[in-house]
Amino acid sequence: MRPENQSSMSEFLLLGLPIQPEQRGVVLALFLGVYLTTVLGNLLIILLIRLDCRLHTPMYFFLSHLAFSDVAFSSVTVPKMLRNMQIQCQSITYAGCVSQVYFFIFFGCLDSFLLAVMSYDRYVAVCHPLHYTTIMRDELCIILVAGCWFLSCAHALLHTLLVDQLSFCAGTVIPHFFCDLSAVLKSSCSDTSLNELLIFTEAGLIFTLPLGGILGSYIYMAAIILKVLSFKRIFKALSTCGSHLFVVFLYYGTIAGVYYFPSSGNSKVKDIIASLMYMVVTPMLNPFIYSLRNKDMKRALQKIFRTKDSPWRH
Repeated sequence: MRPENQSSMSEFLLLGLPIQPEQRGVVLALFLGVYLTTVLGNLLIILLIRLDCRLHTPMYFFLSHLAFSDVAFSSVTVPKMLRNMQIQCQSITYAGCVSQVYFFIFFGCLDSFLLAVMSYDRYVAVCHPLHYTTIMRDELCIILVAGCWFLSCAHALLHTLLVDQLSFCAGTVIPHFFCDLSAVLKSSCSDTSLNELLIFTEAGLIFTLPLGGILGSYIYMAAIILKVLSFKRIFKALSTCGSHLFVVFLYYGTIAGVYYFPSSGNSKVKDIIASLMYMVVTPMLNPFIYSLRNKDMKRALQKIFRTKDSPWRH
């Protein structure tokens, strides 16, 4: 195996999912259904928020960006995985691999920042309801979302540029179903100490700061609510924040399982399952657990169908 730089590398080999050949058809149909559900569900959320003026509030403004991010996050890896399973070819070009690294980091980071911003929105709604409209002004919402996009772009670009400087051996095999940053670094023939140092410092900070903000917001909310113990207040707070909190635990729990508590030995099945959870399953569940069970979203959906059916009633 001779080292080659990025300009002479043509493609990598992805090992894909650890499934038997006879199971490929069933798994392909399953993940295709999950992906289509993710895309259609999140696009429906964006459409409803766009069309219904009652949903033009900070919470749904942030939610529309999260829905778009979820669609893009799944689209970075799932279509390529499905295509490889269909044609039974696990190769990916160097440019495609680097693009996956960039957009995977970008939209994964964007999800994390948006969840933190949404937790701040819920904190203001629960702890300062009378000043909610004053605090969560349109200008502040735009600044917060723009900051999420900018920081995510800068974070992803930094890691991608460093990956682009690495050399890889001919016939490099990546033991994953997509070009995960850690898997790509392990497959490199170059010294990756700088990349790994950046992951444990800058990337660790990017992970812990939003999570710390989310936990801090909910701890402060809990302290405020428990000062005057009332089941009505607790129920109202859970109805306001419960879905968001569930998504946070699902998203960060699976990420922590992959990157902070990796499986021991040579077995990577646990890591792949956890990766599928936060890249495929979580974006699919978000429309159901966070939006489509919301009364405002249901009313908006019913309004769309009534408007569509109204010409046939006359």
